[in-house]
Amino acid sequence: MLLQEINKPFNSKDYIFELKFDGQRAIVFASPKEVIIKSRNYHDITYLYPELQSIKNLVNKNVIFDGEIVVFDNDKPSFQKLQERFRLKNKNTIKTYSEKMKVEFVCFDILYEDKDLTNLDLMQRKEILSKYKDNDVFIKNKYIDEKGIDLFKKVVKLDLEGIIAKKKDSKYIINDRNYNWIKIKNLKSENFYICGYNEKKGSNVISLLLGEIKNNKYYFVGKVSMAKKRELYNKIKKLNVKKKSPFIDYNEEGNYITPKFKCKIKYLERTKSNHLRQPIFINEVK
Repeated sequence: MLLQEINKPFNSKDYIFELKFDGQRAIVFASPKEVIIKSRNYHDITYLYPELQSIKNLVNKNVIFDGEIVVFDNDKPSFQKLQERFRLKNKNTIKTYSEKMKVEFVCFDILYEDKDLTNLDLMQRKEILSKYKDNDVFIKNKYIDEKGIDLFKKVVKLDLEGIIAKKKDSKYIINDRNYNWIKIKNLKSENFYICGYNEKKGSNVISLLLGEIKNNKYYFVGKVSMAKKRELYNKIKKLNVKKKSPFIDYNEEGNYITPKFKCKIKYLERTKSNHLRQPIFINEVK
């Protein structure tokens, strides 16, 4: 089941609210004999996370769980550390990482327990899920009633990814995206220089090359898409294109311009290389 996205948290007696974990969405097929793990795109990723095989010790029948695979670093989810895990190929390396950088499966739903549960209301499924005990790699996601705004304030204070709102009577509809399940991300906001752009013929969007100044030098922070219909596009196109990149750390092909304009960007976090994750163009800064 997929999620809609809105910008602001809300309170509602019709919804429960959970933490949004920065990880890899996964469906876990568990039986007393084995555990099979499928990604959101239904790729088999069982081999990547051998430590999750212990989930089979929690069940005595065929069960399907929905949740998020997470690596915790100092008690906070770390997507960058998780990336290290799901990029691995070598079997021996995977085994080593499974011991020194364990993932945990944060479970928020149960879809099957010897029979299909997807037509049950969410709170009925939560009740069934509650009987499964947590262990060192299986954690049930906690939730609160009604008070989404309070939870979001705590998320902002702790610098976590966001919250999920779920309607209490929602059925589990596979591959459906509606307002029964809603994500509200804790996005940061900053202004960045537009140092260039990439334009694909026939496309209605361009990709802006963003930068920031440190010690009077421009550093690349990432790319963001912007619709050509914006007034800013016409301003950018009037500037002379340069061959040389203004960045000291980025020199890929692009239409480089004098960093004359700034734009406001919202993003989830910065990577180790200081690039923006999930950037969203908001508007020109005048």
